[in-house]
Amino acid sequence: MVTFNRPALTVLGASAFCYVTAETLPVGLLPQIAGGLSVDESDVGLLLTSYAVVAAVSTIPLTALTMRVPRHTLIAITMVIFVVSQAAATFAPTFLTLGLTRLICALAHGVFWSILGPITARLAPPGQAGRATAMVFIGNSLAIVGGVPLGTAIGQWLGWRVAIGVTAAAGAICVLLLARVLPKLDPLPHDRETRVGAQLRASIAIIREPRVAMLCAITLLLVIGHFAAYTYIAPLARRDGDLQGAGLSALLLGYGATALVASYAVGRFVDRRPGPALTVLLAVMAVSVAALAPVLGTVPTVVATLLWGGAFCAIPVCFASAVLRIAPRARDAASAVQVVSFQIGIGGGAFVGERLTSAGHLGTLPVLAAALAVVTLILVIAARTVFPRRLDDADHHRAEAELAGVPVH
Repeated sequence: MVTFNRPALTVLGASAFCYVTAETLPVGLLPQIAGGLSVDESDVGLLLTSYAVVAAVSTIPLTALTMRVPRHTLIAITMVIFVVSQAAATFAPTFLTLGLTRLICALAHGVFWSILGPITARLAPPGQAGRATAMVFIGNSLAIVGGVPLGTAIGQWLGWRVAIGVTAAAGAICVLLLARVLPKLDPLPHDRETRVGAQLRASIAIIREPRVAMLCAITLLLVIGHFAAYTYIAPLARRDGDLQGAGLSALLLGYGATALVASYAVGRFVDRRPGPALTVLLAVMAVSVAALAPVLGTVPTVVATLLWGGAFCAIPVCFASAVLRIAPRARDAASAVQVVSFQIGIGGGAFVGERLTSAGHLGTLPVLAAALAVVTLILVIAARTVFPRRLDDADHHRAEAELAGVPVH
């Protein structure tokens, strides 16, 4: 009987923690990096934009080109690249060098997130891939709760280079632990036997599969709305609740804490009731973020922000488990296009948010996020084949049989 490989799942979660922390750390260290390398703060902001662009462009081709690499080896390679890039960033003499190290990391980023879900599913019993995914994605929430705030504090105290060096050391520990606890995971037969050119064509063509296309559309719409508002959560909190300094830090810490709780809780339902679980999360997000549009005061602002954080940060668990369910024989390829949708959503949302904020429409951002959450909710309700109301053991066994190449009638 297959059981949860908890040590391996834990290390995968720790690896996700490292990636999320490193990707967003420049936000907290923006003044220190700008001052240390004698560039404008606006230039440092390009580190995030260029990272997202490179990750989005490279994910599909690199995932296709690495289909034949054993999964346990490939996930370790992505972490090694992470460590090397972070170590190089620690000693970067110029801003250009720092940017190049970030781009190297971005190349591994897309592959890491594309294969993370399929690997996680192979470490869980049949029918419990969603629960295993929730366990791994706790690393994302922990990065928001502790990784970024701690890294920012270290950077302000000891310097930004030390903060980045700490992420490199944490990644190196993950590499060693992955080599120790992750079992041998060979490519699936249909991946191992297919030529690279065919893999690339199949990876691009997977977006034309109706359920995958619907999932990507849902991901894109929701993430654009979320990051349009979340990118400017600091001025929103200052405007709505007069929260800044320590108050803002406490709010962001609470945001991450509710995300941690919600990510864990959704794992109890995502394998059996994926549709209702996602519907509730989207409804909570729509109502809570809409509550930030008017200026209601400190307490309503805090409550709405915490609910928003908990709801949105649990949603990627639903998306990741859906990829595994709707494309059992093309999990890596489907995961890759979903990762691209997420990255485009991040960049697109930040751009839209910047345009609206620059035009003096800060209060419009929560309205936009809430409206797109409602549109997404309608699509989820309509897409029963992507997010069914209920799944039973027969559904999970059917998916596992399809993955193994056994004819299903």
